[in-house]
Amino acid sequence: MMSMRAARWYDKKDIRVEDVEVPTPGKNEVKIKVDFCGICGSDLHEYADGPIFIPGEEPHPVSGVKAPLTMGHEFAGEVVEVGEGVTSHKVGDKVTIEPIIAEGGLVGKYNLSPNVNFVGLAKDGGFAEYTVVDAEQAHILPDGIDTEQGALAEPAAVALYAVRQSKLRAGDTAAVFGTGPIGLLVIESLKAAGATDIYAVELSEERRQRAKSLGAIPVNPEEVGDVVEFINEQTDGGVHVSFEVTGVPVVLEQALDAVQNDGQCVVVSIWEEKAEFHPNQLVINEKSMIGTIGYRHTFPQVLRLMEQGYFKKEDYITSNISVEDIVEKGFERLMDSKSEVKIMVSPN
Repeated sequence: MMSMRAARWYDKKDIRVEDVEVPTPGKNEVKIKVDFCGICGSDLHEYADGPIFIPGEEPHPVSGVKAPLTMGHEFAGEVVEVGEGVTSHKVGDKVTIEPIIAEGGLVGKYNLSPNVNFVGLAKDGGFAEYTVVDAEQAHILPDGIDTEQGALAEPAAVALYAVRQSKLRAGDTAAVFGTGPIGLLVIESLKAAGATDIYAVELSEERRQRAKSLGAIPVNPEEVGDVVEFINEQTDGGVHVSFEVTGVPVVLEQALDAVQNDGQCVVVSIWEEKAEFHPNQLVINEKSMIGTIGYRHTFPQVLRLMEQGYFKKEDYITSNISVEDIVEKGFERLMDSKSEVKIMVSPN
């Protein structure tokens, strides 16, 4: 048996780097040698409080997999073997992975599939030397986009999809509440969509500075006092669209109150608890609120924007570690530090 190293989730606060068998691609699958795999906020939730997306007791109805499993869903690498029936890829192709698992594959509104989940959360993922995915999930990288840059395509797709689902028009103003990796990528997506003034509301000084470097107007809640009042004053009544990217209940109300009459609040966060707001906040001012989950049909646009210089890896990747160090220098560091944006794991 050929073995490899992989970071596997057993239970909350129990991720083990261990030897597992190297996988073989089946029909319509490709085997990927993983170059880079980012640690995502949802990975962090699974580490701290899981299982959330990870099937802990019963196998996932689509993938047939349950814990323990290999984590990692933000990854890119090289095709090293193709399974039966694959004509779209060849050995040597550099690819980034769209990790959604859905009934019927990546067609239609697949992110709204009743049992939607992700490679690395409901099937072995990218925190390993090799992994196997459906060929349709492997997007071939354009010339000039390396696999380290390509590993940012998945979180960039989350952000770009949220902006594309919003009613923002070129020339509009926006506010982004929370500037972790997704919030920062939302700022860049807003720039690409033609937003003018973008307010970045964030407590962390390091993250505010990163938002500023990407062209946003940093807002420190501790400094301005009432964030909503401040944004309303600056924009003569509120921004056109706000994006809630914190998952903190009190922030949801702020994000809703910071948009103008007939404005829109887009909720991007995955929530661990309930949040309250008064329906009259919507009704009386004809505001709207929508949620977005993951992405659909967005990876090609992300890769085109990357070719134009958006979502540069230098702006996001703050550390590169080996899979052996994933707990101490990855998960634990992200729990403790606001200075890290994206930690990349290099299994090979």
